[in-house]
Amino acid sequence: MRAPADESFVETLRAEVPGLSIGAPGVSYLEEPRGRYKGCGGVLVKPVSTAQVAAILRTCHSAGVGVVPFGGGTGLVGGQIIEEGPAPVIVSLEKMASVRAVTGHVLEIEAGATLLDAQQAADRAGRLFPLTIASQGSARIGGVLATNAGGVNVLRYGNARELCLGVEAVLADGTVISGLKHLRKDNTGYDLKDLLIGSEGTLGIITAATLRLLPKPAAVGTAMMVVESPSAALALLELAEARMPGCVSAFELISGQGLRFLDAVGPEVHQPFAARPDWSVLIEIGLPEGLAPEEALAGLFVAGEGLVRDGVIASSESQRAQMWTLRESLPEANKRIGSISSHDISLPLPKLAQFIEEAEAALRALADIRINCFGHVGDGNLHFNAFPAEGRDRKEYENLRRAIPETVYDLVDRFGGSISAEHGIGRLKVGDLERYGDPGKLAAMRAIKSALDPKGILNPGAVLAER
Repeated sequence: MRAPADESFVETLRAEVPGLSIGAPGVSYLEEPRGRYKGCGGVLVKPVSTAQVAAILRTCHSAGVGVVPFGGGTGLVGGQIIEEGPAPVIVSLEKMASVRAVTGHVLEIEAGATLLDAQQAADRAGRLFPLTIASQGSARIGGVLATNAGGVNVLRYGNARELCLGVEAVLADGTVISGLKHLRKDNTGYDLKDLLIGSEGTLGIITAATLRLLPKPAAVGTAMMVVESPSAALALLELAEARMPGCVSAFELISGQGLRFLDAVGPEVHQPFAARPDWSVLIEIGLPEGLAPEEALAGLFVAGEGLVRDGVIASSESQRAQMWTLRESLPEANKRIGSISSHDISLPLPKLAQFIEEAEAALRALADIRINCFGHVGDGNLHFNAFPAEGRDRKEYENLRRAIPETVYDLVDRFGGSISAEHGIGRLKVGDLERYGDPGKLAAMRAIKSALDPKGILNPGAVLAER
């Protein structure tokens, strides 16, 4: 049984961690972007060093007080919020936001820095940190790594795990792991870095990381192309990668429903096609010196005859920005329309088009539903979201709040996909993980959790159900 972070505990914490910023959490620390979870309160602490984080965790471990690591608060599955139970200590690393060093092709940065801070530090060094997500101005490096964030450039550069060389982290009992390696190869036993990345703060708190910096492409080209279907989109992706091996940075699928949502709630967003196509793709390529991206994209358009019906190639940075603004406005449009159920899923590419067809049919058999299917189709990641029919309220679908995700996830499981592609498990999908997860994997996860956090104080109730 966890103990609360009550007044007596706070006094102990003050004594054990001199100079620590301690206070009551504001609303922003007790809510999450989709408004599904409300925090139960607790104590907010803002350490300024790894030593302070270690002292906080030693004190919490000794007293049996729960700890919630808090990054930028942008997570979409409730991993940063405890709704009930003993009041926890919320640990925000926002005061640990320094760029410690840029050495060669490596960025050493503290966990409280934002993803945008990392991108800008790389840019100042003439390099590229390619991880890109819509919330990069507020998402913090610690949270980005703890959730193994993906985004639009995974197709070419990989997700957070593949861009991280090492981490500094603090375990539940205050033990510090000093693993800020600058190495691509290091086979000296268990890779604790990869264990902590994606653990959503349940195994330790990441306090700093070493990140890979890559060469910038000499030239970037961006286009939107209208395709007949998701199958045609996948065929176009295969053609693009064959014509430009290793140079396709992003390949995003956009449905006509998403564009119509923008018409309804985001009319200020520029759309390149007067007639809203049922399916289109946003393609971005990065080429080496001596090659012209506009010519490469024009050649792809011609070679894609039979797959592509129309297209626009960005001829300026402002046009490129307009295209990406459209793509990045889709989640906000979804939020304004109000979904019944949202699903961050991934499928094997050869099965993706068939999944979309069967899943749409299965949901529409349940009720009169609009579906906005979009996402990072280049790496198999779809955001497959269900909305009320026009003129209806999502409250009218309350009786289907469980049936809709179960229908989607049953199909995902049958097609060999994942119920969480990039958002994580948090608290929202704990039951889904129990239902669809491999029993052997879940047993191993529980054993690891028990070994590293025997008192269960780290982000209790996230990823794995409390036992």
